[in-house]
Amino acid sequence: MKTKKTLAALLAVSLLAAGCGRSGSGGEETSGDTTQTVSGDFGDLKNICQAGDAKSKSAQGVGEEIQLGVFTDVGFSKKTEFVDAAEVFTSWCNEAGGINGRKLVAKTRDSKLMEVRQRMLESCREDFFIVGGGSALDGLGVKDRLSCLLPAFPAQASQMQNTGSELQIETVAGGASYSPYSGYYNWIVKEGYPGSAEHVGVISGDSPVTKALEGQTKEMLTAAGAKISYSELYPAQGVSDWTPYAQAIKSKGVKGLVFLGDFGSLAKLEQVLTNIDYKLDWIDANSNAYGPAFLQLAGPAVAAQNNLADLGGVFPLENASQNPATQQVVDLFKKYAPDKQVTLQVVRAFVAWTLFAKSAASCGDDLTRKCVYEAALKETAWTGGGLQAPLDLSQPDAPAECFNIERATPDGWKPADFKPDTGAYRCDAPAYKFKADYGKPMTLADVGKSMSDFK
Repeated sequence: MKTKKTLAALLAVSLLAAGCGRSGSGGEETSGDTTQTVSGDFGDLKNICQAGDAKSKSAQGVGEEIQLGVFTDVGFSKKTEFVDAAEVFTSWCNEAGGINGRKLVAKTRDSKLMEVRQRMLESCREDFFIVGGGSALDGLGVKDRLSCLLPAFPAQASQMQNTGSELQIETVAGGASYSPYSGYYNWIVKEGYPGSAEHVGVISGDSPVTKALEGQTKEMLTAAGAKISYSELYPAQGVSDWTPYAQAIKSKGVKGLVFLGDFGSLAKLEQVLTNIDYKLDWIDANSNAYGPAFLQLAGPAVAAQNNLADLGGVFPLENASQNPATQQVVDLFKKYAPDKQVTLQVVRAFVAWTLFAKSAASCGDDLTRKCVYEAALKETAWTGGGLQAPLDLSQPDAPAECFNIERATPDGWKPADFKPDTGAYRCDAPAYKFKADYGKPMTLADVGKSMSDFK
């Protein structure tokens, strides 16, 4: 899940596994006490939240408070990760003093899958910045966002129009022109399971949104040395019986399978594969499946099949105690949202929130969009305080260098034997630039604007 992989796949089937759904917090704005009683350090970032007397109305959404938009599809998906992350981060940051004394106020922008543009127009009228969220159909709002010169530090970008678009800094590895899974697929095909290379299958939800994703996946696998021996779509409304798909996979002798869909459907497919006594060498479950819900849904198939997921250089949650920044997220959730779960999406949101906090703090009382944006572009080894492998944010369209692979087991997700060379990560991913045209990110020029208009 670069994360666009996961959300596009989820959209393709229009279903989300109920096991991951949780009720929302009920409110649209989240904030906390402004009394400084806790440290403003996060991971290895020092004093990113702090007391102060900044209060000038230097920009829209800025005064004694800073209003920030948090995009989410929670009204459709029932997945509250981005709302939860915003609530926890702002509560902690405000208790540490805020940003130079200004309280952070996170405004939930629930696009409910199809209402991206409506929420974007609202955000354009009210918010200072967009931070720490994302919508599956984010391409619907990018034109309006650029037209109103609203910058964004999203937790994820999904559609091609938005991924890599201007006035947006993405803290997920891999630029729009490059495959974010080059290291992952090269390891699978050449090192992990070379015997599977001639027999790789791809199953995708049947939706126009996934066409680019499916094409990119096949192109990358082929470039890595794989032969696509099986390719199939399944209906967006879901499948009542996965037996025909499982039998086709068996008859074709598929040894490796990439599944571009919701993990609930994958769990059902794997149960059928297991029942007909067919085990693949590997299944790319994608990082959407990384969590306890998939393991519960798949049941005995977890032990029978070999599920893998690329976390894209994010430190694994099951080893949080070994990484101070990841453990801090866990601890903050215990304090501010004890009934909520820390997920991969939560961690990605925190990477974006910490970027905003540090960048905004550097601007002092004269807090403008341009100042925050330009401060973030100076980060050449951004880790969110240690939550992920370093990213050079000054180079937005650059190949991913680091990856880390997880394997599903009956005892939970565990790091696979992918030979990490830099702590929890392996940072020798070969750069692969796409050759086919899958669409382009929008620019300021596309809406008749330029950086000289950005203040």
